[in-house]
Amino acid sequence: MRDHLRTALSFLRNTWRGLTSMRTALVLLFLLALAALPGALIPQRSLNQSEVDKYFQDYPDIAPLLDKIGMFEVFSSVWFASIYVLLFISLIGCLLPRCWEYYKQWRSKPVRTPRNLARLPHHAEKTLDTSVDAAIDDAKKRLRGWRMVEHTEADGARSISAERGFLREIGNLVFHFALVGLLIGLAGGKLYGYEGQVIVVADGSEFCNSGTYNYDSFRAGLSVDGTQLSPFCVKVDDFDVQYQPNGQVASYNVGMQYQSDEDLETNTWRPYDLQVNHPLRTAGDRVYLTGNGYAPRFTVTWPDGQQRTQLVQWQPMSPQTMLSQGATKFDPPGVTDEAQRRQNQLAITGLFAPTAAFDGKILSSGFPDLLDPTAAIDVMRGDLGLDSGRGQSIFGVDQSMVQQGRLQRVARENVRVGQEIRLDDGTTVRFDGVERWANLQISHDPFQTSVLVFAVLIIGGLGTSLIIKRRRIWVRAAPHPEPGENGSARTVVEVGGLARTDQAGYGEEFARIADDLLGADVDHSPQPRADAGTARERKS
Repeated sequence: MRDHLRTALSFLRNTWRGLTSMRTALVLLFLLALAALPGALIPQRSLNQSEVDKYFQDYPDIAPLLDKIGMFEVFSSVWFASIYVLLFISLIGCLLPRCWEYYKQWRSKPVRTPRNLARLPHHAEKTLDTSVDAAIDDAKKRLRGWRMVEHTEADGARSISAERGFLREIGNLVFHFALVGLLIGLAGGKLYGYEGQVIVVADGSEFCNSGTYNYDSFRAGLSVDGTQLSPFCVKVDDFDVQYQPNGQVASYNVGMQYQSDEDLETNTWRPYDLQVNHPLRTAGDRVYLTGNGYAPRFTVTWPDGQQRTQLVQWQPMSPQTMLSQGATKFDPPGVTDEAQRRQNQLAITGLFAPTAAFDGKILSSGFPDLLDPTAAIDVMRGDLGLDSGRGQSIFGVDQSMVQQGRLQRVARENVRVGQEIRLDDGTTVRFDGVERWANLQISHDPFQTSVLVFAVLIIGGLGTSLIIKRRRIWVRAAPHPEPGENGSARTVVEVGGLARTDQAGYGEEFARIADDLLGADVDHSPQPRADAGTARERKS
């Protein structure tokens, strides 16, 4: 039993050592980057379900296989989360021992002066007409700011051990701890954040962040149930788009109002101009402008004189010309019989062009602005399938109803603003005008600030570790056996230097220090490393 327990403990200890090694952390970091590639190259369900459906249509053989291994939900897959967690554990396991080692190095004194400074990569020596104490005092003044310790040797010589560049290791630790913090921030955003899309017509329509039912699409974090969203409201009053002569957009500007916090209680609206890359920040959320389009307004008048008017957004097919497609659906008013109601539902489908241009008889658009708004519409009558229990797009009708003959086309015509179509039963469909709509993205990420801070720390820590060099320098001052002129004291001063890394630049710094201590005429060129035989000859 003890042998089995000892074997298990040994296995766990070796596994932990392997997991917390720097090599393993680098491998996991590479695997995480590699695992994120499918999320960038393959459409994701959480971002665009329609693109995923299109991928299944274009690649019917390979798409089901990719779906089984989670390629359409990469960032929420088990294997991606496993790499993420293992990398987090590995980094923590690497950093804690390194912090302790750095603390011990920081508390320890600089290494004592080597006996033979001439063997160091950088060395300079000169006899000065000064005393040992004066030479050491000059060295301490020159090395102010270095970590220093002074020694008195047995032969009467005095030496200084100095080192610098401890911030290099701090920068390295800051970089790695900031990387861990960044991973925590990104994970926290996935847990407690949410993101939603909503289309708001620019005619004074409002959107309130009171529940997920107000969104056209909503993606919640793992810990978000949609019942405690940040309370705020926005009202889109107008949407101004400036175009260049070639049809490219010069600027977007959404004239809107918003209210949050105490404004909700006092019903106070505050103005704001929403632009691309200039989101509205309120109540801890960010409101972005991510798209726009047109919403045609149609009025249907039934033979008994009852009218219904609807303004529904249509989907742009071409961002260059804003040619759009869509469907506006009506229920007949005053009909209580369900069967009769379903048989007389109306749908106005087709194309809308802000500036009409015809390719033969087919409507197209020649410019994205409202210069000549025209709609090519099909009026469909029958059962729209709204009560079938199946979800259907607001931009089209249920084609299965058309195939079954339960929904039929009763009119087709091109109409401009103010024109109308009369159906066979006396019903009229009038094209009243068009409004712009704005697609707003509401994002909530309570860890956004921390992610920014950690990203800045990563750059700062990495820059510090790359710029600062860890280096050591030693100065030895020994009395010369022969006095100078008039019996003055003479001192042999040696300066030796060693860089803890192979970075270039320390040679120039050593040369400046040696020149300041010994004079500009001293030879301080790098010394070749002495082998054992050379060292013995020099010692003898």
